[in-house]
Amino acid sequence: MTKPSDTKATNEARQSKAAAARARTDGKQPAEDLEEVQYGNIEVHRGSGGETHQLSEPDREPLTTQQGVPIADDQNTLTAGARGPQLLEDFVMREKIFHFDHERIPERVVHARGFGVRGFFETYDSLADITCADLLQRPGEKTEVFVRFSTVAGNKGSPDLARDVRGFAVKFYTKEGIWDLVGNNIPVFFIQDAIKFPDLIHAAKPEPDRGFPQAQTAHDNFWDFISLMPESMHMVMWIMSDRAIPRSFRFMEGFGVHTFRFVNAKGRSTFVKFHWKPKLGLQSVVWDEAVKLNGADPDFHRRDLWNAIKSGASPEYELGVQLFDDEFADRFEFDVLDATKLIPEEQIPVRPIGRLVLDQTVDNFFAETEQVAFCTQNVVRGIDFTNDPLLQGRNFSYLDTQLKRLGSPNFMHLPVNAPRCPFAHFQQDGHMAFINPKGRANYEPNSWGAEGGPREDPSRGYQTFREQVSGPKRRIRPESFADHYSQARLFYRSQTPTEQLHMVNALVFELSKVDKSAIRERVVASLINVDAQLATQVAEGLGLASLPEPLPPAVEPRDDLPESPALSIIKNGPTRFTGRRVGVLVDDGSDADTLAAIMREANAEGSMVALIAPTREGIHDSAGDLLEIAEKLEGGPSVLFDAVAVVLSQAGARRMCMKFAAREFVTDAHHHFKFVGYDEGGELLLDAAGIGQPRRDDGYVPLAGGGAAATFIAACRELRYWPRQIS
Repeated sequence: MTKPSDTKATNEARQSKAAAARARTDGKQPAEDLEEVQYGNIEVHRGSGGETHQLSEPDREPLTTQQGVPIADDQNTLTAGARGPQLLEDFVMREKIFHFDHERIPERVVHARGFGVRGFFETYDSLADITCADLLQRPGEKTEVFVRFSTVAGNKGSPDLARDVRGFAVKFYTKEGIWDLVGNNIPVFFIQDAIKFPDLIHAAKPEPDRGFPQAQTAHDNFWDFISLMPESMHMVMWIMSDRAIPRSFRFMEGFGVHTFRFVNAKGRSTFVKFHWKPKLGLQSVVWDEAVKLNGADPDFHRRDLWNAIKSGASPEYELGVQLFDDEFADRFEFDVLDATKLIPEEQIPVRPIGRLVLDQTVDNFFAETEQVAFCTQNVVRGIDFTNDPLLQGRNFSYLDTQLKRLGSPNFMHLPVNAPRCPFAHFQQDGHMAFINPKGRANYEPNSWGAEGGPREDPSRGYQTFREQVSGPKRRIRPESFADHYSQARLFYRSQTPTEQLHMVNALVFELSKVDKSAIRERVVASLINVDAQLATQVAEGLGLASLPEPLPPAVEPRDDLPESPALSIIKNGPTRFTGRRVGVLVDDGSDADTLAAIMREANAEGSMVALIAPTREGIHDSAGDLLEIAEKLEGGPSVLFDAVAVVLSQAGARRMCMKFAAREFVTDAHHHFKFVGYDEGGELLLDAAGIGQPRRDDGYVPLAGGGAAATFIAACRELRYWPRQIS
């Protein structure tokens, strides 16, 4: 750990080191040679890009290509300079990615479990000063979009609430072509270089000798990989947080992950990071709730989005951007080309530039959701790439994936993938070629005049930003990528105590499923570099006799980074209960006035009410009116709702007290920290379930009196009563 008294000197040394690393990118200074040291039974490889940890097994056969050529470096893609673009001649990365992209047919290898909807994007203001992208020129202009949400690791039949990253991919059908913003609900990723992507996904997927576990990372292979890849630790903090178990697609953020470029009409470049902010605020579930939701409704996220759109409550998000120049990139504490790092919003605020409205479900799931093809290289004039090595590899990879999955280079002929603007080219034939060039000419240039087909258009055509690139061809990471723990520490310390506890519990749960003790110890040894208290709590939860020695980091983690409140879900929750659902447990004789008041206040708040009863055929309230029931008790557990109320007559309460499902309805709500409204009959059920007066905290709201329903709904705006967990 860096001592406070050493902070200034350490920072100056680090800045000097980073500046030297950047200077090397022009090829004027050679990169550092690879250094190897031993740490226990772990061989630590250090280069200018940081360290990797591999088990020291000198007698192991060498790793080779499919042609039998031994591979000297399987960690880094070949680039022009330490921070330069990747080179097409890299046959090692090409072969590895090519084979990985073709491992499945027809299901996607990753992001197989998806749900697609349609909508539009509306631009707020003209951004002509920073980009010539056509869809961002005119305020109020609407662009058609297709959005696909997904999990990453599970197959098509896996449940929605798996602990996982969520894909957030948006296809813009602009007037100048298709732009695919292919992102996730987490702003960073596990790896820095795309050459490691097959290894990451292989490690996370079901183990190949047994075919399980499905849609889970709680197994040896995944954590073995993580324990040997320190660059993954920032992402590990995110996936062990509640970000990996969102309550709804409607309540989660989206990120472009990488640094891109905006380029204006004069050719001036501005770096940009993309953010999607849900207008309904952030919300996740707790782990026990996720497990029970997967059992009660494995399609919970899909059904939630479908129902919201069908009811007219169209989900909305704002597209925001972080804009910065080379001067900021040079002084920023980390490398903006490193996909395992983020830029805190407190340093560069997110500027809203438009809104996304999802107002249409698809007509056919297979034709649209399954056949939609997203490619990161699909950009339009005014949007360009950077030399982020993960982004460069993705650009190279996606066409292979779509070719294998959709079976033809003509997948753009499918309606969901076809541009909405005019298009013309000389590409022809191939499997399922629905469109071919007309006339004699199918090549360019040609001399056939007007009949010769389309021609280049330098004035409107896509122009790549003219970045100066030079440097030696090397397989090496830039030294500016080498700090793997500082932002992991930043993320953990930016969480509330409640969120930190959830992360500890998640790590203990996942690692408890790992059979090999050496893997568990290596992960804890790495966690020490993130936060000593976090590592101690995880070690205690696992029952380790003592803390292992910390893994030696390539760069000492920084302890001077300010917390970022924007990284916390609880600190960025909604101010209203809009878009949420209240589940009300009822039976014959439930008080009509109380039910009417709850429905009235919920409607005014923009939330929904669902009645749960012993029978789906309906019940009669105290006024004799027949009420429509949304869920039968045994099929409508409280996990399906954001808050619950219990409104029962005395006779109805006595009947409910005899039902296990009714008692579980309220005990689950209690253990998931939800707000609970109850009347006199409901109080009898709470007592029978073991939630008597001593256990009823301020998260329990009596539904007695004229303003009781309003008080209950107002309390629900907090979403969860977290003091119940801390106590």
